[in-house]
Amino acid sequence: MSGVRRTLLPGGLRVVTEHVPGVRSASVGVWVGVGSRDEGRSVAGAAHFLEHLLFKSTPTRSALDIAEVMDSVGGELNAFTSKEQTCFYAHVIDDDLALAVDLVSDVVLRGQCRSSDVDVERQVVLEEISMRDDDPEDLLGDAFLGAMFGDHQIGRPIIGTVDSIESMTRAQLSSFHTRRYTPDRMVVAVAGNIEHEHTVEIVRRAFGSRLEKGVEPAPRREGTIRLRTDPTLSLTTRDSEQVHISLGVRAFGRHEGKHRWPLSVLNTAVGGGLSSRLFQQIREERGLAYSVYSSVDTFADTGAFSVYAACQPENLAEVATLSRDVLAEVASTGITDAECARAKGSLRGGLVLGLEDSGSRMNRIGRSELNYGNHRSISETLTRIDAVTTEQVREVAAELLARPFGAAVVGPYKRTKDLPAAVRNLVS
Repeated sequence: MSGVRRTLLPGGLRVVTEHVPGVRSASVGVWVGVGSRDEGRSVAGAAHFLEHLLFKSTPTRSALDIAEVMDSVGGELNAFTSKEQTCFYAHVIDDDLALAVDLVSDVVLRGQCRSSDVDVERQVVLEEISMRDDDPEDLLGDAFLGAMFGDHQIGRPIIGTVDSIESMTRAQLSSFHTRRYTPDRMVVAVAGNIEHEHTVEIVRRAFGSRLEKGVEPAPRREGTIRLRTDPTLSLTTRDSEQVHISLGVRAFGRHEGKHRWPLSVLNTAVGGGLSSRLFQQIREERGLAYSVYSSVDTFADTGAFSVYAACQPENLAEVATLSRDVLAEVASTGITDAECARAKGSLRGGLVLGLEDSGSRMNRIGRSELNYGNHRSISETLTRIDAVTTEQVREVAAELLARPFGAAVVGPYKRTKDLPAAVRNLVS
């Protein structure tokens, strides 16, 4: 049995909690099943812009009031936006649970979209875009998903563009908030030294009249992505000392459950640690890059498996060739039994060690409820990892890495044809 408890309140709001023994903290997250994937082109970046804006004022609190309340108890208050969800969260000592729930729910439900606040926060978001543009790895991440998914919402930057942020109006942001931030799309996740029934009552009071009867929770996003083109090659010119490259394929959606853990094992063996093939061949044996790794992005109905490396321009061709060769070999022959065992051990340790605090527990149960509507215990998850076989990993690798490749490059190249042939040839 999972230690997670769940209550469905009127209006479709879900409250999930997990008591974490031995801690004196409480982490509260209000998860909203809305992200950049829900935006039209004219309001690209609205979900992230709104996340910023809601902290500026509520009917009873100014931005300074919000900050002073949290500082007075030594807590943390923040938020993040992804492609398919937004989370507003607080981390406090257990005695301040009610305060944290009240503050976070006030921001999420009653945050105002005042014209003056929109104008101020618009400049903050534009600064954030500039900061992203100055970070080659962040810039590459957005460029890679653009190369993989084109103009689909998944391929667009979560943060939006300078043009979309500059043209976005208060009315558009207010409408986005009113129409999409409804209790049936929300999960309140709480973990730490807390008690379930007490937490539910606190949440019930905080949401008040927003909990209308007769409303069922919005269905989990199952996804209906339709992509008519293959991945492409993207080049972003930057006068930099290093060149940054990502290459990869479209992967599985999160509801394709049979692939989840074999893909995680594959990713770990290929580029997830110091003993991985990519790290050993590109960094340890040849010294071609300081940073090289693989990663998996997972959405409701699709995903991406990618390899990242940063190197000197004169080494780009060899790094691209070696990366592709590693993937081709894995696609052909799979990984060894020793690699599989080592990768499973890494995943097991990473999972357990990553859940040693209330914040990570809150993130786990909130995301699980929003994405899957169920909760596996850590023991159940460890059992699923242990059950992965070398043959399953080989089958996933053979299926996945036969798909068309896409790639993105950030570096000192003016035109795609200036890139080494080894890079251009990654994308057919």
